[in-house]
Amino acid sequence: MGQLNTEEILITLCSLVVLSYVFSIISRYFRVPSVLLLLFAGIVFRIVADKYGVQINLSEKIIESLGEVGIIMIVLEAGLDLKLGKEKVNLIRDSFLSALVIMVVSTGLVTGILYYWLQEPVHQCIVYAIPLSIMSSSIVIPSLHPLTEQKKEFLVYEASFSDIIGVLAFNYFTAENTLTWKSVAVFSGNLAISVLLSVLLSFLLFAILAKTKMNIKFFLIFALLVLIYSGGKMLQLPSLLIILIFGLLINNWDKVLVKKLQHLFPNNEVEKLRHLLHSITAESSFLIRTFFFVLFGFSISLKFFKDGEIIMVGSVLVIALFLVRLLYLKFFVKTNVFPESYFIPRGLVTIVLFYKIPAHLKLGSFNDGILFYIILVTGIIMTLAMIFYKKKPEQIVEEEQFAERNDGF
Repeated sequence: MGQLNTEEILITLCSLVVLSYVFSIISRYFRVPSVLLLLFAGIVFRIVADKYGVQINLSEKIIESLGEVGIIMIVLEAGLDLKLGKEKVNLIRDSFLSALVIMVVSTGLVTGILYYWLQEPVHQCIVYAIPLSIMSSSIVIPSLHPLTEQKKEFLVYEASFSDIIGVLAFNYFTAENTLTWKSVAVFSGNLAISVLLSVLLSFLLFAILAKTKMNIKFFLIFALLVLIYSGGKMLQLPSLLIILIFGLLINNWDKVLVKKLQHLFPNNEVEKLRHLLHSITAESSFLIRTFFFVLFGFSISLKFFKDGEIIMVGSVLVIALFLVRLLYLKFFVKTNVFPESYFIPRGLVTIVLFYKIPAHLKLGSFNDGILFYIILVTGIIMTLAMIFYKKKPEQIVEEEQFAERNDGF
């Protein structure tokens, strides 16, 4: 049975980065999200590896760790994208309500379907339903460039809120003694503590980033963010709020009215830091998405396509998720529902949360093939919607960092 040597591993890793770059260029013209192409590439690599007897043992911890870092980068990138202000109040309200209501209704509907199908405890069905109800910002946000500015902005906010709400809900329902007043009080207290810590730590991180004279800044802050996130998780705090508020603080520094802080950190310095963070975060997110989705695709066995029950249950769940989104956008947001209602992809956050389901909450009868099926089908649905959304190919750029530059470099 074949084994890869060091040189072959290095060639493989670098080739994946180049391949991901090529996929981003291809997606510019064919509107297929590069993440979906990476997923299919991983599946193809698995088929080839099995055919030639190449054994690659992938630990779930590797994929989970990549996913955790990916969540941090996604949330930070979202914070750096979200601009607050009076003119944004309606947009923020509508996108937040859309993410919240669709999340809650979808979770309830999926829970009902899983309970009817598996006849297992409702609490465990809820834990499985939450990840399946989260819109994937890692797939949605990089695919928005063909859309109008109004559609793009709404979906960026909605996808970002969906991630945050979903992760917070998952953390609550996987804690001990969930459905009690005490657990609600403890969770609310932890949430308040996290908000306070978020502001304090954000100023600390911001001071380090703004005042350090060394050129190596980003990865110091990145390491501190990971430490804060992991430490918060160990203390049962919703530490993603710290990451989000840090990004929001930098992107909305002009809204800070404390004159002493404005004097310490002038707007022109903050803008330079924001641009640096945004650029490096986008590059890092690209790299993490590349390896995460290829590895996840490699871990998928296509044998589940032969199981009729997986296809049937997976299809019912996809239809339920689509109908909830379609009806909410049509009757409450009252917007043109195309192509927004087809943006139902499940991706990085869904996968990571599935890996993090505690052993005592796992559904014994649940087949992981359903998760793979939903991720593939919802991604294809969004892709088809983007293909039929009319706009000239030369106006489409999937990844902002791959846009043509005008600065002479």
